[in-house]
Amino acid sequence: MDLFNFDPATIFSFFLTLLRVSLILFLLPVFGGSVLPNPIKGALCVVISLAIWPKLSFPGTLLPANQWMIALMLFGEIIMGLLLDVVVRFLFAAVQTAGHYIGFSMGFAMMNVLDPLTGTQEPITGHVLYQTTMLVFLSLNGHLFLLQALGESFSLVPPGGLLINPALGEHILAFAGHIFTLALKIAAPVIGSLFLVDLALALISRAAPQMNVLFVGFPLKIGVGFLFLVLIFTTLAKYVEEYIVEMGGIFHLILKSSS
Repeated sequence: MDLFNFDPATIFSFFLTLLRVSLILFLLPVFGGSVLPNPIKGALCVVISLAIWPKLSFPGTLLPANQWMIALMLFGEIIMGLLLDVVVRFLFAAVQTAGHYIGFSMGFAMMNVLDPLTGTQEPITGHVLYQTTMLVFLSLNGHLFLLQALGESFSLVPPGGLLINPALGEHILAFAGHIFTLALKIAAPVIGSLFLVDLALALISRAAPQMNVLFVGFPLKIGVGFLFLVLIFTTLAKYVEEYIVEMGGIFHLILKSSS
């Protein structure tokens, strides 16, 4: 009995499967955040690869023998992971943009906190909305939709089959245009209420010039802003749910246009 009798095509098949799973998962926002330690992310990649390998694996013959072709294949897999990452981050970018609008209207433009996931400074309102969106995204099984898109990529785009074409760029730009629209929809109730507060304070200052409007205005705007910020959480959950439902079609369209 030969203990070392193995089929090289089988080993190459698992290597190609692990290659795509690891490169995409390390780039996705939910699975590849800097909060998770690298050993845990590596173990997760191996477990997912073992789970999908019996049914969704690539043939080992697709692994090129030339090292330059392997490097080109790695580059294509990284680009695919970035494409899927960008689509998901459109949602969180819109939420953070809405937080910037709200924070500026409430007077929190100079009050920033450090985001541990990205390492950048952002307004406190944007950070609160970002964390809330992440919790809603996970509670609505958004991470499972990401894994589903990962599984669909095996049937739509073979290893090294990613193509950068004008149609792909047009789809990305079209999706990017929805960031500001969604941000305005999320921030509109808070911005509208704060505008009415500013209007009321302006009328009071005209009617009673001796009243210190600035002393009353800042706490009033902060209180009204936080009140409506809490009220928009339901609307925010609705937008996140709609985006998750549409995310499968977006992924399918992008993967199909890039193959």
